[in-house]
Amino acid sequence: MFIGIRLRLAACLLLLSTPGLAAKKVDLDYQLRFLPASAEAEVQLTLAKGELVQSVKFYLPKAEHYVAFKADGQWTEDGRGHATWTPASGKASLSYRVRINQLEPSGAYSALITADWALLRGDDLVPAADVVLYDKVELVSRLQVELPKGWKSVESGWPRIGPNRFRIDNPAQSFDRPTGWILAGKMGTRRTRLGETDVTIAAPIGSGMRRMDTLTLLTFVWPHAQAVFPRDPRKLLVVGAGDPMWRGALSGPNSLFMHAERPLVSENGTSSLIHELVHVLSGIRDTDASDWISEGIAEYYAIELLRRAGGMSEERYQQVRKKLTLWSSKVNNLRGEHATGAVTARAVVLLQELDLEIRQRSAGKHSLDDVAQGLMRMDRVNTESFIELSESLIGKPSKVLDSKLLRLPKAKPAA
Repeated sequence: MFIGIRLRLAACLLLLSTPGLAAKKVDLDYQLRFLPASAEAEVQLTLAKGELVQSVKFYLPKAEHYVAFKADGQWTEDGRGHATWTPASGKASLSYRVRINQLEPSGAYSALITADWALLRGDDLVPAADVVLYDKVELVSRLQVELPKGWKSVESGWPRIGPNRFRIDNPAQSFDRPTGWILAGKMGTRRTRLGETDVTIAAPIGSGMRRMDTLTLLTFVWPHAQAVFPRDPRKLLVVGAGDPMWRGALSGPNSLFMHAERPLVSENGTSSLIHELVHVLSGIRDTDASDWISEGIAEYYAIELLRRAGGMSEERYQQVRKKLTLWSSKVNNLRGEHATGAVTARAVVLLQELDLEIRQRSAGKHSLDDVAQGLMRMDRVNTESFIELSESLIGKPSKVLDSKLLRLPKAKPAA
């Protein structure tokens, strides 16, 4: 009897291990070619086995930026910002051109291509899409970049697997896109390895980017950032450029942008570099008018990590706190889809108070760090789940979070 059971078990294990039941891997190759003369990029997606992909539905919020679509298979546009590609069998490609330059209302560019370089987000090269795959099919995505004559190299936040070639792998997505910041052209770089992460600082030559200053600050705060946000991306890319690029800072997958003239540490004691680094490492995403959480956490640790690294005395920290309190004194509610600077400042003050409350009421066993690590594990976080998580550490209702600041404003009655 036992021999029969063992034989049947062995047969089952053999069946489960056969290649026929394993996931079928299908190559998805992105080819990117920059066209400085027309301020465009040419993008081509190639599936090695188109018959294993049922459809790819693209979202085109800026449809005018994408032109000259050519597809192997069926390509349909609904006129409402959606387009669907049904690939042909065998090797199937979709190609189009993308307008790169994006001029903001301020007169600065959030994406730009010149005769010597291009700086943009890969999210705009390949728009977001929903892919429908046949059973047990997995896409293996790579990006190959063709550079214009005279351009030196290209950098992205994804691991390099060859000359101007990158492996795109996001386990959370079935349709891997080359998201995050991309810089190509005549550039200067500085590189190091921090923990398990390869860090690259890159900017166009002559842009005034303080590459070594940036690398030094990251080196100081990295161990403290890792202690709070125990996530080790394989690569982190920091890109920068001067005018006419947008004079701000913005994170993306495995990457972030900072204007070359933006200070690493501002006069009010915060750091845009560390703020965006926290966004990259934490991956915290909010919903339900709770942008104060992700922005507040990023700004809180932009100050706190500097402090822990020895870059801020206790006296300076208290001065920073006073300035934040004064700046946000007129804020009476934190809820909203996009937190303003004053709202973010008020959120930082609240988080500082919450950290003290958690430490005191848990007898030093917990702190806001534990809240931040809990938020990292959530797909989306809102104000209610933030309060629930915080109070689970305190063991009772929070006095700090029992505040009108966190209640949704009442809708105004219709006229």
